Amino acid sequence: MMTIAHWEMLSYVVTVFGLPLAIYSFLHEQRKERENEDEEVYQQLSDTYTDFLKLVIANPDLKLRSQISTPNLNEEQTERMQVMFEILISLFERAYLLVYEEKMSQKQLRRWRSWEDYMREWCRREDFRSQLPRLLQGEDHDFAEYILKLAGEEVAHLGTHSP
Repeated sequence: MMTIAHWEMLSYVVTVFGLPLAIYSFLHEQRKERENEDEEVYQQLSDTYTDFLKLVIANPDLKLRSQISTPNLNEEQTERMQVMFEILISLFERAYLLVYEEKMSQKQLRRWRSWEDYMREWCRREDFRSQLPRLLQGEDHDFAEYILKLAGEEVAHLGTHSP
């Protein structure tokens, strides 16, 4: 038969072991849920970038996958290119706002670096860089500073690696 002392001892055991275990389980589940949400956001952004690349493929006359500016565009081509750059900046800003943080875990940093690589790749294009001031009007200030810094680094990098 259980006495009051036994019940009291069981309550202490629950308090000492059960409560910390419950708190740990709750925090662990919260962290897993946050990681799943981060992964979902990353996947949606990646899908959107893939859709953008399909748009690039659908407009081969703009030569957007080359590393140099596309010369001698007519008015209609120039307008299409500007719209595509606007879509791209919007996507980069969304990625910055949703993925970038000052202090990131290793997993977050790996995800962010893929976006930074995309940004750097586009910042190597002179025509993209030259339109950045116009493209960044009205965009998030921190994002604008970030991508302008990347563009500056890419210009410096290109300058040290020119023939």
